[in-house]
Amino acid sequence: MIEQQKQLIIKTAGEMFFRLGIRSVSIDDICHELGISKKTFYVYFPSKDELVAQLLHANVEYISTKMDDLLKLNDFKQLVAKFLKHQEAEKNDVRRVPQLVFDLKKYYPRQFAQFQEECFQVQKNYIKDYLLLGQKQGLVRDNLNVELTATFFAKIHSDAVRDLEKIEAQGLNMHLLSHTALDIFVRGILSKEGLELYQ
Repeated sequence: MIEQQKQLIIKTAGEMFFRLGIRSVSIDDICHELGISKKTFYVYFPSKDELVAQLLHANVEYISTKMDDLLKLNDFKQLVAKFLKHQEAEKNDVRRVPQLVFDLKKYYPRQFAQFQEECFQVQKNYIKDYLLLGQKQGLVRDNLNVELTATFFAKIHSDAVRDLEKIEAQGLNMHLLSHTALDIFVRGILSKEGLELYQ
């Protein structure tokens, strides 16, 4: 029951942050939305800062769960197809909403920096696992430096998220940018057999 209430607060706050931005949503607003007292809120979160930190961590866990599900396929060809389809679902990733990124960078820099580092490490490790699986199945180039490639791609994604508002200000869409980057990445890592299948 305690954990359920905590998760409900995180979920509700997250939905409100998506709609209105983090800065404009107060603890009072969240409590009113849930029909709970501030005293109840403080049982679970000592501050809004802590709520934001836990919300971001929950987002990382969500990403990890999705990546775990993809890896369980144990089939690189299916994995790439599912990953491309999964890009649609990632529209709700907190890193893809410019106002949220702006608020996080300006008002919650410590939490945002920690979140970025967590995301980078998670993505790097999963990309590495995906590439090793692809090599094992003959669909990723044998001569590919897996460690360097995983680090490079995770870093590019992390930097794009950090500069999301600049990207959007230039009339570019983060979702389309991510999809394009993934297409370039996939084409660059595949073996001749893998490229024929992909095309």
